[in-house]
Amino acid sequence: MALEDQPTGAASNEDEDLGWVKAGAALILDDESAVHLDIGGHGLCIARSLGKIHAIRDECTHGQVALSEGYVESGYVECWMHGSQFDLTTGVPTGPPATEPVAVYPIRVDGDNIEVRLPISDD
Repeated sequence: MALEDQPTGAASNEDEDLGWVKAGAALILDDESAVHLDIGGHGLCIARSLGKIHAIRDECTHGQVALSEGYVESGYVECWMHGSQFDLTTGVPTGPPATEPVAVYPIRVDGDNIEVRLPISDD
């Protein structure tokens, strides 16, 4: 059974820590900005907006370009190529040309460090 399929409260403390990886220092990310990180084979857009840090897949679902190179404002990232905007919390696009959401990854701040929870492969 995959971790996300387990009933709430059923995971052991060890399972709760599976998939969390360090992504870097939270202090280096200015508000309303984003950076690209490659972690564990995942291209991530780590963005800070409205004082909160978010992690989403760093690829626009319409233009297949890096969202981390776009514009971050008011909880959204805008693709620099065609202007698609994605909600940083849900990954849902706000309108065309993108129609598919981007993957969103849980994030936590541990002291000064950002940690991202990546999918666990069954390999």
